[in-house]
Amino acid sequence: MSKGQGGLYPILFLTVVVLVSVIALTVTNDITEEPIAEGRRQAIMEMLQSLFPEMDDFSYDEESERYTVTADGILLGRAFMAQGVGYGGPIDILVGMELDNALRGVQIVSQKETPGLGAKITKATFLDQFVGQDGETLALTKDGGTIDVITGATISSSAVVEAIKDAIQEQSGNNEGGE
Repeated sequence: MSKGQGGLYPILFLTVVVLVSVIALTVTNDITEEPIAEGRRQAIMEMLQSLFPEMDDFSYDEESERYTVTADGILLGRAFMAQGVGYGGPIDILVGMELDNALRGVQIVSQKETPGLGAKITKATFLDQFVGQDGETLALTKDGGTIDVITGATISSSAVVEAIKDAIQEQSGNNEGGE
């Protein structure tokens, strides 16, 4: 009989530990969920303001996965996320578009490229090349376009260009229903 009771204690103890852990995680999530969402909104707003300095507000449409950027209630443009796969992994990019579909600019949101090489995709010398570009004809110089490859980081450079082109195509499909 004592052998059966001895086996019950560890199970009971682990059940209590798991129960306390689940409750603690749930309470922590409830406490931090809103501040994290507000922090994310603030970070997006800062990135959008870097692309649209004159903006005073933005909204997000979950269906089209697009940000609409305004100033004094006047539509300035739109922005959306693009994701590519570089040498080091995923590259998340915020793409800003003018009303005439010219690129307003791009911001690298996150990346894991090689420091000193592929990570140069975050530098203004690379990103500034996208300003004013026609998204449909966007290409690297080696492919007949005007975007210069970062020396030693062809994969990273290509990943950014291809991700932006793909996202623009996808967003063009979202425009068919109107704005």
